[in-house]
Amino acid sequence: MSKTTYRVGLIVPSSNVTMETEIPAMLRARESVEPERFTFHSSRMRMKEVTPEQLVAMDNDSDRCAVELSDAAVDVMGYACLVAIMSRGLGYHCTSQERLSRITAEEGSPASVVTSAGALIDALHLMGAAKVAIITPYMLPLTKKVVEYIEHQGFEVTDYVALEIPNNLEVGAQDPMNLTRIIHDLDHSEADVVILSACVQMPSLEAVQVVQDAIGKPVISAAIATTYFLLKEMGLKTYVPGAGALLRGAY
Repeated sequence: MSKTTYRVGLIVPSSNVTMETEIPAMLRARESVEPERFTFHSSRMRMKEVTPEQLVAMDNDSDRCAVELSDAAVDVMGYACLVAIMSRGLGYHCTSQERLSRITAEEGSPASVVTSAGALIDALHLMGAAKVAIITPYMLPLTKKVVEYIEHQGFEVTDYVALEIPNNLEVGAQDPMNLTRIIHDLDHSEADVVILSACVQMPSLEAVQVVQDAIGKPVISAAIATTYFLLKEMGLKTYVPGAGALLRGAY
């Protein structure tokens, strides 16, 4: 009998309330049109303020989360915090993914690990993007680190908007439909792809298809990219209805 139920492990900042909302929402929407079913299992790393100091301390705790989720024998793990990875050094998503995957193997429950940072980079390559425009909730110095990280991976960031919200709960409390207004502050005229939320904590799912239809070019988010690669690592069709260009099943 073929496998039909999959366990998704989520490594989540303690103050993140969106990853466990948007990623399940996308996979539940997929369940309406595909046969596979998903359960979700989280382990949390302490972080309240999006500052360099708290991000480093939080990321150092991710190893423990990988051990805990290994106990649940999950099929795949998704690491939520994009800026925690991108602020730790250029190319660090590879280091993080390899280390956490190794931990799962050592614990006897080997699982692929998808970081939101690595997923976003890989999604942009997959979509053939050369130029991107992004919206982040981060303070300006951290946003500049994200821009530098993306550009180091071979893309040109043509413009960015930093909403400068330091409190992570406040980030998660944003109305996603505000992005239909904020998009007008972003110069996306030269961008091949627009990153509507470069943060899995800032809600954007409800706005992605609306903004994509309005501007006539592909729109993605860190959460959408993470969902794509979670599905890919599970060997499943990468289709979710109403979640923008990346998850339409064409890639």
